[in-house]
Amino acid sequence: MKITIGSRDSKLAVRQSEMVIEFLRAAHPECDVQLATFKTTGDKILDRRLDQIGGKGLFVKELDAALRAGACDYTVHSCKDLPMEVAQDLPLVCFSAREDPRDVIVFPQGAAEPDWAKPIGTSSRRREIQLRALFPQATFESVRGNLQTRLRKLDEGGYGALVLAAAGLKRMGLGGRIGRYLEPSEVIPSAGQGVLAIQGRADADRSLFDGFADDTVALAVMAERAFVTRLDGGCSSPIAAHAQVEGGTIMLSGLYFDEETQQARKGTVEGAASDGVALAYDLADRLKSGEGETL
Repeated sequence: MKITIGSRDSKLAVRQSEMVIEFLRAAHPECDVQLATFKTTGDKILDRRLDQIGGKGLFVKELDAALRAGACDYTVHSCKDLPMEVAQDLPLVCFSAREDPRDVIVFPQGAAEPDWAKPIGTSSRRREIQLRALFPQATFESVRGNLQTRLRKLDEGGYGALVLAAAGLKRMGLGGRIGRYLEPSEVIPSAGQGVLAIQGRADADRSLFDGFADDTVALAVMAERAFVTRLDGGCSSPIAAHAQVEGGTIMLSGLYFDEETQQARKGTVEGAASDGVALAYDLADRLKSGEGETL
């Protein structure tokens, strides 16, 4: 049986898809597993922030079309890049184990700290809002492009530091570039950060991913995505959610940003992991009503 895995054509996306392909080839040696890459609209428009061009759904449109056309059988996504609403005919098949979910600060090559005289590079309003509270001396400027392009712009002197996801750097063997980790108590990550999501057609064979799928991570991710959905947050909204599941208990941290008042609030909730979605809704409602810690 031939299985074609669809991916964005960036180096990081391809590496993540290769991780899935390596699993499938080891678990199902009878299958011929191949990679097909596609350039997405989000990869082509690099001069504006995502919230200015339609959000992270621009990273999946072409992959969805490829699935529907039969050009691939499954697609691999960074879960944090998925829209909150997924088409019914293209369900999420499973979620992977979670790589380090934290955001990190990357210093210029050879530096031991950021150059605060230059802007910090990030295209994420979620990150910028939280970082302003941590580093009031900082200024921020959008930076787009793949991981290698961003690092090159940093090392050429265009930025005083970058804020990136630890997971991407580690998967690319660039963990040594991390200058400082930002704990979730400091900067709440994007919903799904560090997790790979596998998407397929409605008739997808989920059993192919037995041993790859992580059911505990799925509980955490569904709660995170429920929090964002409850707040009507698209993938470009400055809303954050991070959940941890241990021993049947889930702890969820969330960030809500009120566009009208320009005020950010964060809070946490804890309860049974099986109630994760309901707990996420409750936390979202409370933050929206004015409860929580103001940044």
